[in-house]
Amino acid sequence: MARHEIRPVIKLRSTAGTGFTYVTRKNRRNDPDRMVLRTYDPVVSRRVDFREERWTPQ
Repeated sequence: MARHEIRPVIKLRSTAGTGFTYVTRKNRRNDPDRMVLRTYDPVVSRRVDFREERWTPQ
């Protein structure tokens, strides 16, 4: 279970309000705060900020 403690699965949601998300992993030691990435949102056809949300896999 140590795998999920160091590199948890996170969901990145678009700040454009489209509801589009990316699911990825992050290294908690390198990025302890909430992650923000500027990535392509295909709904609005441009690059926008994606902010980290809490997400637990089932």
